[in-house]
Parts: sequence; C-alpha cells; structure tokens
Amino acid sequence: MGKKAKSNAGKKKALDRKIDKTTLPPPPPRPEDEIGSAKPLDKPALPGTGFKVLGEEGYDDGGVADLSLLIDLEDSVQRRKRGENEYFTALKADLLPRATRGPMAKMTRREQKVSLAQLLFSEDDDCEDKGPSEVYLEQNLVDEDEATMKHRLDRLAQARAALRLSLLLREPACASLSLSELCKRKLTQAGKDGAEEALRCADKAIEIAGPGFWDSDEVQLEAEDNPVLDPKYEKNATSPGLANPTTLKLLPIRVAQLCMRSALLQRGNALAALGKEEDARETYQRVFPILEGEPRCARVDWERHSVHVNIGNTYARTGDFAKADEHYEIAEKLGNDHIGETGGSEDDGRAMILCAKRARSFALKKVGRVDEAKTLMAEVIKQKIADDAAAAKRKEEEAAKAAEAGGDGLENPAAEGTTA
Repeated sequence: MGKKAKSNAGKKKALDRKIDKTTLPPPPPRPEDEIGSAKPLDKPALPGTGFKVLGEEGYDDGGVADLSLLIDLEDSVQRRKRGENEYFTALKADLLPRATRGPMAKMTRREQKVSLAQLLFSEDDDCEDKGPSEVYLEQNLVDEDEATMKHRLDRLAQARAALRLSLLLREPACASLSLSELCKRKLTQAGKDGAEEALRCADKAIEIAGPGFWDSDEVQLEAEDNPVLDPKYEKNATSPGLANPTTLKLLPIRVAQLCMRSALLQRGNALAALGKEEDARETYQRVFPILEGEPRCARVDWERHSVHVNIGNTYARTGDFAKADEHYEIAEKLGNDHIGETGGSEDDGRAMILCAKRARSFALKKVGRVDEAKTLMAEVIKQKIADDAAAAKRKEEEAAKAAEAGGDGLENPAAEGTTA
C-alpha cells in the first residue's frame, strides 16, 4: 500500500487524482467487433453524400469508420492496454504520450491526434495528387515551375511531420500511413531519383503493418529532413507489428489490413519507378487478397482500379500490350459497373473509364500503334471536356438552388422559425 497523505494539501492532491467512475464513458468494444467501413450503412449518413454499394443493400460511409479506427480518437487501444482506471488516471495527470515541446505543447493528446489526421488526410484544392486514383505516373521534373516544386517539398515535409507526431503519440498505424505517404510524396517530388528512399519508406510501412516486429529507431530516421543511413547500424526490431498476435489483443485486424493495402500499393509504385516491373507487379497483386470481401463502392473500387491499371502499366512498359489490356479492360469494367447500376457513382465510373482508356492509349503508343493511340487519346480528351462541363453546370445549378433557398429564408420570417 502507498503512503497516506498527511497534510491538507496532500489530501487534496490525492483526492484530485481519484477518478469518479460514474463519469467515465462506456468501455471500448472488443477489437474483433470493430470492422470499420467494411459494414455498409442502412442509409446514407447525410442526404446526397453516400452511394449505394453495388450488388447488395446498403451505402458506403466514405471511409469514415475506417478513419476512426486508424486515428483512434477515443484511445481505445490505450484504454484496453492500461485498463480504464489507469488510463483515465494517467489522462487526468497528463501522463499519456503526446508532444510536450514545440507549437503543439499546449494541445491535448486528442487535439494532437486531430492535427495528425489533418497532416495525413487533408488535401488542398490545388494539390496535384488530389483524388482517389493511385496510378503511378513518371514525373517530368525538368519543366516543372518553382511554385510546383516548392509545393511538393512542403507536402513531403508534412508527411515527415506526421511521422514524427505518430511516433511521439505512439500510434503505429499512423506511423505506417505516414511512411506510405512519404513514399508517395517522395516519388512525386524527386521522381526516379527518389525511388530508393521511397521504397525504403514503403518497406518500413509494411513492417509496421505486418505480423512481425519493427525497429522504432530505424523508423524515426525517416522523419529527418535528410535521412542518412549508418551502414554499421544493427537493427533492433522489438516493437510488435499491427498484425502481430500481441497487438491483435488490443487492436482490430482491420487496422493492419488498411495500412498494408496502402503500403503495398506505394511499394509497387516505388518499384515501378526503379524499373523493376516484375517485382512491382508481384507487389501490386498482393493487394487483391486483402480487398476480398470489401464492399463494391466507388471508394474501394478506385483502389481496385488503381491496382489493375498499375499492373497493366508494368506489362505495357515491357511491351506486352495483350497482357496490359487484360487489366485495362477490368479497370474499365469497374467504371461501367458504377454507371450501369442504379445508385452507383456515375462521376466516379466515368473517371475510371477515362483513366483506363488513357493508360491503354499510352500502352498502344509504346508498341508502335501510334494512330490507334492518337484516336483513343482524342476520344479521352473529348469526353473529359464534356464531363467537366457537365460537372460545372451541376455545380452552378446546386449553388443557384442554395442561394434561392437562402433568399427565401431571409424574405420569409416563418422560414426562420418566427411568427408574425
């Protein structure tokens, strides 16, 4: 037993440290009961914001439940690990892991997690990699303007900041996602010259997401602005991965799967940048088993689509158009499915089709079928212009309706809930 406080001040401190269990929230659910966005919603979360899942009843939640699992704002993992009483005692005494120096020092652990989510998932409207497609494209850095290159460096710095914060908060899922983002943004910023570093980040993301162990000091190195590897460094992998049996007692397997999907896709892109087409293809194909059983919604179908187009491109770059086109056809069909089924996302469907056709056009050019490539690319450009015009018109109509509704509310007091 601990010592009893003798002074009034000591007694007050002891009383302040006590937790009123009646004020605590309900305990977190069991890890095996948390399945994130794998379970469709009965109805859209908000009118007009969700699309029907193809081939079954229900609606996609836009990945909101998956994001909640990854960021873990409720600290479910820490609560399971420490127990409710110890966790909330540590929370009250500010003893939980968080950044205690720098601009975030005055922010709570929860507030820092919100900032981490913004670093990882927020995209500017003018961000060049904004959108759901993860198709690898070779970067032409010679003709890029200074503003674009600065923007890419800033995005890379954000990913490093996310990794540092993830490690401070001891959130391995976010560390894995940060490494995947580092891989992606390094390829965008440096192209083939940054491919080795990008691949190294992706490999570490996979280690964290996997069933083995990872070295936190080795991962910390990637958070530096100019990481330099010590050739004599001896790896000390003691932190259990997200799919490790020890971790799975505290955290749902879905978190490991989400991180692994992202890491494998980016690893394939890094290998493609290095010209290792067969290795890239094998890495991309490892994503498919993890996607089995996932709902047929636009969000996940974009992931399937990106993998198929990327695999097709590995064949195209080696001159095997027939094999490449097999995957482009699958990618195109994914888009047609969304256009053809009631409730599907037609905009996403059309964008998927255009992306697959654009890849096919480049593949045709690589095998010397230049006229066919030009004809197909002209078709893509014409359709893209038409789609953009239709989208702009819908946006104007929606804005006009919103303005009209707002005007009616101002003119009619009853619309504001008042009576004459």
